[in-house]
Amino acid sequence: MHENMNQELDFMFVKYARVWIPDVEEVWRSAELTKDYRQGDGALQLQLEDGKELEYKLDPKTNNLPHLRNPDILVGENDLTALSYLHEPAVLHNLKVRFIDSKLIYTYCGIVLVAINPYETLPIYGADIINAYSGQNMGDMDPHIFAVAEEAYKQMARDERNQSIIVSGESGAGKTVSAKYAMRYFATVSGSASEANVEEKVLASNPIMESIGNAKTTRNDNSSRFGKYIEIGFDKRYHIIGANMRTYLLEKSRVVFQADEERNYHIFYQLCASAHLPEFKALKLGKADDFHYTKQGRNPVIDGIDDAKEMSTTRNAFTLLGVNESYQMGLFRILASILHLGNVEVKDRDSDSSIIPPNNGHLSVFCELMGVTYQDMSHWLCHKKLKTATETYIKPIPKLQAINARDALAKHIYAKLFNWIVDHVNKALHSTVKQHSFIGVLDIYGFETFEINSFEQFCINYANEKLQQQFNMHVFKLEQEEYMKEQIPWTLIDFYDNQPCINLIEAKMGVLDLLDEECKMPKGSDDSWAQKLYNTHLKTCALFEKPRMSNKAFIIQHFADKVEYQCDGFLEKNKDTVNEEQIHVLKASKKFDLLVELFQDEEKATSPTGAAPTTGGRTRLSVKPDKSKAGQASKEHKKTVGLQFRNSLHLLMETLNATTPHYVRCIKPNDYKFAFTFDPKRAVQQLRACGVLETIRISAAGFPSRWTYQEFFSRYRVLMKQKDVLTDRKMTCKNVLEKLVQDQDKYQFGKTKIFFRAGQVAYLEKLRADKLRAACIRIQKTIRCWLARKKYLRMKHAATTIQRYVRGYQARCLAKFLRRTRAAIIIQKYQRMYVQRKCYKRKQAAALVMQCILRAYMARQLYKALLREHKAIIIQKMVRGWLARQWFKRSLRAIVYLQCCIRRMRAKRELKKLKIEARSVEHFKKLNIGMENKIMQLQRRIDEQNKDNRSLSERLNGLEISHAAESERLRVEVTRLRGAEEDAKNNANKVTTLLEELERLRKDLQNTQKEKKVIEEWAKTYQDEMEQMISELKEQNHLLKNEKNDLNRMIQEQGQQWTEKMQRALKEETEQLENDLNEERSRYQNLLTEHLRLEEKYDDLKEEITLAVNVPKPGHRRTDSTHSSNESECTYNSEFAESEEGSRGGEDVSKAILDMSLFLKLQKRVSELEQEKQSLQNELDRREEQFQRARARDDEEHKKARSAELEYESLKRQELESENKKLKHHLNEMRQSLRGSPEAGSAAPGSPAYTVLLDQLNSSNEELEVRKEEVLILRSQLVSQKEAMQHKDEKATMTEPLPYIEDVQKLTDAKEISQAYMGLKDTNRSPFPDYHKLNEDGELWLVYEGLKETNRLLESQLQAQRRSHENEVEVLRGELQSVKEENNRQQQLLAQNLQLPPEARIEASLQHEITRLTNENLELHSDDPKEYKAYRISMLRRMVDLMEQLEKQDKTVRKLKKQLKVFAKKINDLEGGQMDVSPGQTTDEPVHPVNIPRREKDFQGMLEYKKEDELKLVKNLILELKPRGVAVNLIPGLPAYILFMCLRHADYVNDDQKVRSLLTSVINSIKKILKKRGDDFETVSFWLSNTCRFLHCLKQYSGDDQFMKHNTPKQNDHCLSNFDLAEYRQVLSDLAIQIYQQLIKCMENILQPMIVSGMLEHETIQGVSGVKPTGLRKRTSSIADEGTYTLDSIIRQLNTFHSIMCQHGTDPELIKQVVKQQFYIIGAVTLNNLLLRKDMCSWSKGMQIRYNVSQLEEWLRDKNLMTCGAKETLEPLIQAAQLLQVKKKTDEDAEAICSMCNALSTAQIVKVLNLYTPVNAFEERVSVLFIRTIQTRLRDRKESPQLLMDTKLIYPVTFPFNPSSLALETIQIPGSLNLAFLTRV
Repeated sequence: MHENMNQELDFMFVKYARVWIPDVEEVWRSAELTKDYRQGDGALQLQLEDGKELEYKLDPKTNNLPHLRNPDILVGENDLTALSYLHEPAVLHNLKVRFIDSKLIYTYCGIVLVAINPYETLPIYGADIINAYSGQNMGDMDPHIFAVAEEAYKQMARDERNQSIIVSGESGAGKTVSAKYAMRYFATVSGSASEANVEEKVLASNPIMESIGNAKTTRNDNSSRFGKYIEIGFDKRYHIIGANMRTYLLEKSRVVFQADEERNYHIFYQLCASAHLPEFKALKLGKADDFHYTKQGRNPVIDGIDDAKEMSTTRNAFTLLGVNESYQMGLFRILASILHLGNVEVKDRDSDSSIIPPNNGHLSVFCELMGVTYQDMSHWLCHKKLKTATETYIKPIPKLQAINARDALAKHIYAKLFNWIVDHVNKALHSTVKQHSFIGVLDIYGFETFEINSFEQFCINYANEKLQQQFNMHVFKLEQEEYMKEQIPWTLIDFYDNQPCINLIEAKMGVLDLLDEECKMPKGSDDSWAQKLYNTHLKTCALFEKPRMSNKAFIIQHFADKVEYQCDGFLEKNKDTVNEEQIHVLKASKKFDLLVELFQDEEKATSPTGAAPTTGGRTRLSVKPDKSKAGQASKEHKKTVGLQFRNSLHLLMETLNATTPHYVRCIKPNDYKFAFTFDPKRAVQQLRACGVLETIRISAAGFPSRWTYQEFFSRYRVLMKQKDVLTDRKMTCKNVLEKLVQDQDKYQFGKTKIFFRAGQVAYLEKLRADKLRAACIRIQKTIRCWLARKKYLRMKHAATTIQRYVRGYQARCLAKFLRRTRAAIIIQKYQRMYVQRKCYKRKQAAALVMQCILRAYMARQLYKALLREHKAIIIQKMVRGWLARQWFKRSLRAIVYLQCCIRRMRAKRELKKLKIEARSVEHFKKLNIGMENKIMQLQRRIDEQNKDNRSLSERLNGLEISHAAESERLRVEVTRLRGAEEDAKNNANKVTTLLEELERLRKDLQNTQKEKKVIEEWAKTYQDEMEQMISELKEQNHLLKNEKNDLNRMIQEQGQQWTEKMQRALKEETEQLENDLNEERSRYQNLLTEHLRLEEKYDDLKEEITLAVNVPKPGHRRTDSTHSSNESECTYNSEFAESEEGSRGGEDVSKAILDMSLFLKLQKRVSELEQEKQSLQNELDRREEQFQRARARDDEEHKKARSAELEYESLKRQELESENKKLKHHLNEMRQSLRGSPEAGSAAPGSPAYTVLLDQLNSSNEELEVRKEEVLILRSQLVSQKEAMQHKDEKATMTEPLPYIEDVQKLTDAKEISQAYMGLKDTNRSPFPDYHKLNEDGELWLVYEGLKETNRLLESQLQAQRRSHENEVEVLRGELQSVKEENNRQQQLLAQNLQLPPEARIEASLQHEITRLTNENLELHSDDPKEYKAYRISMLRRMVDLMEQLEKQDKTVRKLKKQLKVFAKKINDLEGGQMDVSPGQTTDEPVHPVNIPRREKDFQGMLEYKKEDELKLVKNLILELKPRGVAVNLIPGLPAYILFMCLRHADYVNDDQKVRSLLTSVINSIKKILKKRGDDFETVSFWLSNTCRFLHCLKQYSGDDQFMKHNTPKQNDHCLSNFDLAEYRQVLSDLAIQIYQQLIKCMENILQPMIVSGMLEHETIQGVSGVKPTGLRKRTSSIADEGTYTLDSIIRQLNTFHSIMCQHGTDPELIKQVVKQQFYIIGAVTLNNLLLRKDMCSWSKGMQIRYNVSQLEEWLRDKNLMTCGAKETLEPLIQAAQLLQVKKKTDEDAEAICSMCNALSTAQIVKVLNLYTPVNAFEERVSVLFIRTIQTRLRDRKESPQLLMDTKLIYPVTFPFNPSSLALETIQIPGSLNLAFLTRV
């Protein structure tokens, strides 16, 4: 085994291996081996990261090698236990990389969550993050405090066991913040929104607890000097119901003493800073430096903290928790008195007594504030009472004891005050509901060590020893459970057990025991106690040491570090004595109730030395005596602080042991609060102190690395041969491991996992990396060879082809050249021969003469020269010979010597070069290459020389022949020339003459050349000038052309820019409008969803109350209407029920009563509104003439008035709605009060009040009938008047068509606005809940509302007229008089017409009006045509306005009349008792009063049913229908067609009650079936399709032109003939929206479990991504096991959804919207999990995601859904996957990423880059500099800072009109529907 280990070390400690070495500054530094290590080497040769060489000496005794560094792919892991090498430097480096590089503050360390304070606000605590972590397994997501909270919450619900979250760490490490976020998580996920204020209250207590429990220390400006344990209570449903806070370890000694650079508790400094406030004047405070208790640290100010502002925050927190102002001032009085008490000066009277001088100012203020006498307090501060068995003595005490007594009193008062505040905080957090379970959050500081450590640090470290022991045992227990679960041999793990240290402290004769014993001694002192410690433990306990230079201190070896404690003050702090008489003086205060309240439970107590200890100390808060046991309480008071602390600590440990603990260790990265700055020294110190490294050590001692067999096989498959792979993965892994790791102790095979010891994973990773590297090299070699050979062959083929063609071309060119050359030579030969012969014959005669003379002359001259030259040559020869011989001799010697030197030097160089080249293989290669080239060149040259030789030999033969002929010819010629020589001599005399002539000709030629040169220079100058001028003109022309082109281009560019700008602006505006429309639609649909949720909640609560309180009785069930909708939502509360549901409501009917007082009040209000309406009508008539003229002048003002009207109407509508709600509330209260009164029967049918009600209703009905007839008559008169004027003056009106058209258009718009507004008002009204209760929800209020609406419209128009036309009142008074006269005449005519029958009235009134208008028009036309024309236009406009007003009034009156008829019918039914309801039958309530105008049209084709069959129809067609059978066997939408055909029959018989009942029943039944089976996608889809089809049928057969244009003539004949159901279409549209949203939720619930597993975790492309080590926290495996969802599962589910919707006949556009929502959910959930899972951010995972997305896109293409917008919803996910795969190094890469990732926010891009983790060693991490570059480039983006996508977002749905081509008369009803009672008509 030892040999194997050595081999392994030799294998790991090789060259380039990286190790950790200790360092003073950085704690640990990384280094790289530059030389292999061999056994026995005394040192390692290392190279640091900065390039420095280092020799690392090994310890010769232990020979321990340095720690090996983990592979890069393991660095930055979520769980420290996943590291192969588990040691301190690996932990520190992993935390640093995650914190600095990845900006991740949370890391798991086994069961511990390590949280590093970033000192910066991070966006990782929002509601979206909470939702992402809710319900997830702890190992599936990145480490987070929410993951720990979710684990605790889940275990509490699953295991029915209380939980604890132990948050520890130094002050300032973020403990309180972590606890706060944990509580916020519980408040959010518990689903208890109403109880969420518990967290707010707990957080509101933070300023209070920090002010009274926090102080500045040398390490932290806001150090918490106490611990707290908050229990968050839950009920049986695990909703938060309350909380309770327990505090521990308050450091009371800080009240009276602070070390240098420290402060007292913050509250004292806050008081001093606020001393100038008026309410604090009575406290007589000053600066903090004026008080002894606040100036000892000599640093009363904290930089950046405003104590006065903090005081305001503290006071606000007191107020929020219910502490009133008087109690607050009482608290501040006590705190101020403590400060004054500290300034009380005690003087020596003698050696054994002391005294306080009289009239001490501070003591006087203390007594005044406390309400006690000065004499008593000054006396007992300097005296104490001693009791014996028989007598009591009062004894003076010396000055030192008096000061200690004063300080003890101050500490005691402060401890009591602290207790009181904590009690009041708990009262504010208390809940009356019984607690079922709880989760405790322990926020307690960690291990402490200072320069001076006293009793407080001793207690803190003792508590941490206990907590560490509990933590170690828990970790040990978990390890043991894991081993037993996996059935591997259990070996005892050797871990640090701190029980000896605990025994040293708390055991018998331990430190605390000896301290208590010393306190009982009368003469006990700190020195004697120290000596006892030395004598008892110095030689017996190895953990106890004595300092070398001190006899008043001792050292204890704690689990984290050695701590030296100073013994001074231990006894006094342990006694914590206080004078009993001082307490009595305070309790005797009669002016200060709060002080008495603080000490009301104070019992008489004496310390072992005769003084009374306080209940304080650091643990008195947790040790509260039982008030019912006085004896036990008295005994409790006798305990010392150490004993009480030990007992309270045991209680805390019992509480923690009774719960399941979860650990959070908070780390403070630096002492300067710099954001994301990591100090290794401070971090290591805290890691050691909080037990994280101990956890690592325990894990490393066993088998820290754990793999499932499938994960191991997937990761290390490359190390196996094909023959090693078996079907059994377990056996395969065993066989491979036995070959790879020889030492079997390095691993163990469990039931489902393989356990490895530390370092084995790194060893296997190295083997895997080496294997992959070798494979990569081999692949690269083969590929490069193949590529090079392929390139060579391609180049060779190309070169051969090029050579062939080039050589052919060259040969052809050469042949052509040779032919041409030969021909040219022949031609030249004969031509030259002819020219030369002719020239020769001409010159021959002259030459012969000249030759004769010249040759003679030249011969003589030549002879003389030769003679002179011959003589000179002889002389030169002799001289030069002598000189040459002399120079040659000298040069020869020098050259020989120089050649010897140079040749020797060159020979040496050549020899050296040859030696080097001889050893170089490359030399031979180059030499050979050169030789080959030379040989080829020489061969080519030889060939060329052979060709040249052949050609030269041929030419030589030819030349020899020609030379022989030429020789013969020359011989003949010489003979001839000799003859001619004689002739030349004769001509020699002529030469002189010719020479003179030649000289003269030369001179003339020179003169001519000079003149020519001058002329050429002038011409050249002129030409240059002209060329320069032309070039300048060309340049100017070119510049002008360029300028013209630039201007044209600029004009075009500007035009194009303006066009693009306008298009872009138009596009942006269009997009903005679309976005606004979608937002408004989404808001409306969200309100519908909220309404549905509240409605369901209301129904559920009502059912629960009914089941809990009432016993079902026969009768009719009644449903209350409790709310109205503001979004055109109509509430339907009448439901079809089973027989027992129907029998439930009979009792309610019997209890129906009428609130007569409220009804009479409403009647009176209606009559008042009638009078007000009449007065407004008269005012309107008076203003009509003014309005018509002003409207003709100013159309713009009219438009503004219109908008003002609508605004005013909106305000009035809101006013009436609020008034309506108040009246409903009042009505409900009155109803409740009358239910319980015995006089309820007075309002029953037949009572006097009931009779009065009927009379009033009848009178109102008659009055409205009369009003309606009047309105109809007026309307008919105006219509006839308009028609007459149009008929008579048709030609005149042609000149002014535009104003009339505009007015008519305005009339149409006004009508539409009025109708829309009235429809909105009608839909906003509360529906009628029941026919049997006239006073239920204020049905009569609808009458009042309608009348008031009419009055409001008239009033708004009147105000608009008054604002616009006040200036014309005086001008129009005369005309007003004539109008009044005309009115009187019209009234007379109206009175006459009223006496006639209704038919004759209209005719008579029309005839009379025509006659009158005709006469008026004739008179005006004859008098003044222009005035007539103006009058006609004004009258026309007046008619338009009056028609508009009367239309509105007519519509309102008709609606009110209809409602009154309904009320009258109700009353008649109640009187006659005709509404008896049998069991099982329900009476449908109306949705709301619907305006159903009648039409007179014929009808064909429908389904007839009886009224009593309506329940059966709804039951068989809706409630009991099976969607699957209908979808498969029948036509899509058949139930919708059947229901519509039944509705047509009700419309045909003109039965409005039947129409309303059927529609209400259908809507309520659909709601009921969806509530019952809302989680069934098939059912929801079926009724969504049928509801939409029913809605389309109502539109298609409504008779509206916009819906009829697609109908056939037969379908147009089937339109509704009597009722307009437009308002019901809105109701059905809202119902369809609700069904759609329920469908989306149902679909989301089905898809949600599949998305993460299928899109992220499952490997669709097997083998691409490897599995990394997971650590202790189990992570979901990426290998598909049985039952794991895959991408195929998602696609199959999508196919199922799509096929179901297609079978149900869902509209194609609606299917597209559903698919778009599906893909958005898939993309959002996948991206959110990717952003929260570091293990998923890798290159290979990006490839997997892109492949999965491509499969989804392929599915869209197969279904022809690419245009539905679903692909665009996946764009963020696609870009995230691309971001994982792109190159991430250079600035160009950063620019590419910024332009590519436009669908991702900056936070998401940076998060992905920070989380990017290599899976293999070949990948590289993203550098921090690159991420900073990305952030810099994206900082100008304007986007939401939210990190995660909103998975709850539902796109607004629309229902485009989709008419059906199916003829209704062809529909057959199958017998399977059991609808035989329906009759086809």
